[in-house]
Amino acid sequence: MTTDRERIRSLDDPEVMVQTPATIYDAVPPLTPRTEREAEFYQLEDGEMFLNLGPQHPSTHGVLRVVMKIDGERIVDIDPVMGYLHRGVEKICEHGDWHHAISNTDPLEYAASMFSESLPVLSAERLLDLEVPRRAEYIRVLAWELNRISSHALFIGWLALDLGGLTPILYGFGERDEIVEMLAALTGQKLLFNYMRIGGVNGDLNHEFLSRLGDWMSRAGDRIDDQTSLMNENEIFVNRTKGLGVVDREMALRMNMSGPPLRATGVPYDVRRAHPYSVYPELEFDIPTRTDGDSYARYLLHIDEIKQSIRIIDQVLHEMPDGPVMAKLPRLLRIPPNRAFAALESPRGQYAAYAVSDGSDQPFRFRIHDPSFFNLQAVAPLSKGEVLADIMAIMASLDPIMGGIDK
Repeated sequence: MTTDRERIRSLDDPEVMVQTPATIYDAVPPLTPRTEREAEFYQLEDGEMFLNLGPQHPSTHGVLRVVMKIDGERIVDIDPVMGYLHRGVEKICEHGDWHHAISNTDPLEYAASMFSESLPVLSAERLLDLEVPRRAEYIRVLAWELNRISSHALFIGWLALDLGGLTPILYGFGERDEIVEMLAALTGQKLLFNYMRIGGVNGDLNHEFLSRLGDWMSRAGDRIDDQTSLMNENEIFVNRTKGLGVVDREMALRMNMSGPPLRATGVPYDVRRAHPYSVYPELEFDIPTRTDGDSYARYLLHIDEIKQSIRIIDQVLHEMPDGPVMAKLPRLLRIPPNRAFAALESPRGQYAAYAVSDGSDQPFRFRIHDPSFFNLQAVAPLSKGEVLADIMAIMASLDPIMGGIDK
């Protein structure tokens, strides 16, 4: 028999008594903290509460949960919770051959997949000490820079959209769509291109691609100026990003940040210059930097980089040599035992991989270094003391892509 004291009212219908132990409402002891940081974060002071942002929030693209400790509208602390996109890509690459790794890494940087799919390619070429045909190297640079521009154009639109501005995202998608159609003519794909190959690229330039590229290049500068003037002259946008989410040089270096978030602090680090690869040493371009380190500086830096990418593309088109686009390799590729580190400059920073070969046709170990993982660490210190409405502006200015973070 169950006594009345052991019966409680149903949460669905207060008139219904359910046979549940009365201790159901006793306080549940917290889980044992795994770190000192976790123990400190999950202690609430008077007036504080927890609020979850995501993973279903539209501004986190459905793949990131941010636990916010807030006091009213002010953010006290933040704890990003990652892993919603984890697929075990590194282990998947280790259970397929070197060629399969190209398509397996494609989705990691899904806004600029030319870069993530290049990691196993560059790693294998270093392990083999392989010389890639020069025309293929020029085509690679052309594809990389076009993909960088499309990613940056989308970033500018996303940043404005997270602050309530609709028109810039239409400009951003318009620019990206034109470049994606261009790359589709070259690769046959619009999102996950699967174009890079160990020893070269999957096909030479064709007439449709060159025709679209020439048309786009004739007005690219003016279109970028139109999109950015829309935001640079908007007082609300400028006021909401200037002085927000400031990263200083010391913090950026301590957190191993790279890409635009690092260069916005005045550090001129770019893999294309610091550790030259492909034909970048033969091309003239600047490494833009800013010194304010805030969200507005990161936004301006993306614009500067788009202009430098257009400058690089113009040189590539004028200097590209004739010749083959693939080196001669056996169909079954067995790489001698060795290890190598390969890195390239993606739209979000230093994208790198550490690869180990054991002499078989499969990578023995393939470890991926994603720049968004390191840049996202800055969200917590940058958000402390800010208001809830500004958290998305801070996160958007860091431009994280969760595919590579969760892997």
